[in-house]
Amino acid sequence: MLTVFGSIAYDTIRTPRKVIKNALGGAATYAAISASFFVKPGLIGVVGQDFPKNYQKILNNFVDTKGVVHAKGKTFHYDGSYDATLSIRTTNKTELNVLKDFKPTVPEEYRKSEFVYLANNDPVQNTKILKEFGNAKFSMCDTIEFWISSKRSDVIKMMGAVDSVVINDEEAKLLTKTHNLIKAAKKIMEWGTRYVIIKKGEHGSLLFYDDVIFPSPAFSMEDIVDPTGAGDSFAGGMIGYLASKNSTKMSTIREAAVYGNIMGSFAVEKYGVYGITGLKRLDIKKRFDKYKTMVHF
Repeated sequence: MLTVFGSIAYDTIRTPRKVIKNALGGAATYAAISASFFVKPGLIGVVGQDFPKNYQKILNNFVDTKGVVHAKGKTFHYDGSYDATLSIRTTNKTELNVLKDFKPTVPEEYRKSEFVYLANNDPVQNTKILKEFGNAKFSMCDTIEFWISSKRSDVIKMMGAVDSVVINDEEAKLLTKTHNLIKAAKKIMEWGTRYVIIKKGEHGSLLFYDDVIFPSPAFSMEDIVDPTGAGDSFAGGMIGYLASKNSTKMSTIREAAVYGNIMGSFAVEKYGVYGITGLKRLDIKKRFDKYKTMVHF
């Protein structure tokens, strides 16, 4: 089984083409929905009293929501703007709301999970909740600038507690205080994790393990609408695939990184979560087969 822990949010997304307010978002939301095309994940998170029934219904359709708590107060809210190229995002506002004092509990049936994904969230909380999964075969975490800037030492501690770290290139540089991604990955591995996956947006990803580097180009896209959640969809697709194979072999991890890129490519095609919620498994298989043709020589 796979358990995903992290933020469920309202997203306000500002692109040159369109502004979307209070869309269903959050790192754990994207990751869990993406993973659901491979396994049925359990989701742990918190929402406020303002969380609408139609958003709850979307979650119920894709994941097990026993771990989702409805708390008194407002749902976590993120507000971000993209530049004309959609490659640079500026955070306008991060309102933690109910997430600020959330004390998560792991439902009994989730504790047996062999695969655990700690989506972007307070690193202290992530490290603490990881200890509740005694059978975890493979754990993975992500982080963002907000936590790197405010709780860097806790982020480092969290990364030493998991098997794999997935992080985007800018945040990897910020965290490790280096401009070279190979040096950044080696630094993160020194802190205790075995695998580092650096997401490079439209340029795909780099998977590091010991002295091995596995580059996986992004699926070529002509029209990108909204990059929000692409990285979380990548992580969810990757760990979802691993959980479906119940394997941590290097060859499976490489395949999983490719599936991560595929899921990220679907996420950017529509605003909000709708790039992945409308998918069928056949769509994923077709794109994976096309991807294999694309990179084969």
